[in-house]
Amino acid sequence: MISISRSVEIPDQEVTITAIRAQGAGGQHVNKTSTAIHLRFDIRTSSLPEYYKERLLAASHHLITPDGVVVIKAQEYRSQEMNREAAVARLVSLIKELTAEQKSRRATRPTRASKERRLASKSQKSTTKSLRGKVRRPE
Repeated sequence: MISISRSVEIPDQEVTITAIRAQGAGGQHVNKTSTAIHLRFDIRTSSLPEYYKERLLAASHHLITPDGVVVIKAQEYRSQEMNREAAVARLVSLIKELTAEQKSRRATRPTRASKERRLASKSQKSTTKSLRGKVRRPE
């Protein structure tokens, strides 16, 4: 079971994990072992609550295909087990990130003191700039 929160869990059967060969430069080891992990998770057929499914399917994210399948490729580590853990952790963080409730912004007003400070600063700058003009000689 993959735990998303206290009340939400994903059964292991809903996540397809495949070992593949990692990309990039390597030595003799990389050519004969499959250490990278390819994780696939179908949102539509999962046992996630409807609220989670709606939020995930509505999100425009590069890891979610138009068919509603999350595809994660993990190849940071040299061990297959560590890559598997990294892929599952990325899946959990993706689901948490996209289903987090955004705080609504409350409009605020500037205080009277802050308005007065701003106006005092403006008049101070105005005075400073007006003194930068040409100096006239008394005749």
